[in-house]
Amino acid sequence: MSEEQARQLFQQMQMLESYFTDLAQREETLFNVLREATSASESIKSLKQKPVSDTLVPIGMGTYVQTKISSNDKIVLNIGSGIAIEKDPDAAINYLEARIKEIEIALQDTSVKKHDAATRLEQGKEQMNQLMQTAQNSSG
Repeated sequence: MSEEQARQLFQQMQMLESYFTDLAQREETLFNVLREATSASESIKSLKQKPVSDTLVPIGMGTYVQTKISSNDKIVLNIGSGIAIEKDPDAAINYLEARIKEIEIALQDTSVKKHDAATRLEQGKEQMNQLMQTAQNSSG
């Protein structure tokens, strides 16, 4: 393998490492969104069971105000781009569960890509090691 080929392999390895890091960050973000969506769905289900309940509402800087939830008629959902819609609890749960399925698919896809990138990185490292051994053997 020539010096130019070694340089190209090294650049490919750097790009793969960057890609792998991006995938790991995306995976973490998706896990967080999944956790939040699941929590929201479970909270709405709880509200259906007990429509009047006490809760704490965050008002910023780790400060909360105790309040009473006295209605579960409408749930306001942020659907993106600063747009929110009102839905009844069952429709809100259906919406969230559909989003959860989408997130799970995206998470699975990201995980497969991350595994593939890790495999290719490992193969690249093996090629680099072989190259270094060949270079040492020919110079020694």
